Amino acid sequence: MNDDFWGFLDRLAAEHTLVIDRPKGTRHPRCPEIIYPLDYGYLEGTTAGDGGGIDVWVGSRQSRDLTALLVTVDLFKRDAEIKLLLGCTEAETQIALACSSDGDLRALLVRRP
Repeated sequence: MNDDFWGFLDRLAAEHTLVIDRPKGTRHPRCPEIIYPLDYGYLEGTTAGDGGGIDVWVGSRQSRDLTALLVTVDLFKRDAEIKLLLGCTEAETQIALACSSDGDLRALLVRRP
C-alpha cells in the first residue's frame, strides 16, 4: 500500500510539467526578505490545498526523482498542504524543511522509504 502512495506521487510528477516560478536566489513576491535557497515551483495541471498547483522544491541531483515530501501547516494562510522534494540531497532536504518551518509555517518531513 505504501508503494502505491509513492507510485501515485511519482506519476503526478512524471505526468505534469514542472514549472519553476521562483528560481534559487530570487525573492518571494510578497515577502521580499525571503530568498529562495533552492528552485521552487509547482506541477502544472495539479491542485493543492491553497488552490494552486502542487508545490515542489527542486534539488541539484541530476535525477529529479521524488526523494521526500513535506506536510505543511500555515497559520497565516490558514491552510495545510504537501510540497514534493525532487532530486534533493540530504543537505537540500534540510534546507527545504527549514524554509518550510519558519514564522507561521511548520513542516513535517516524510522520507521516502
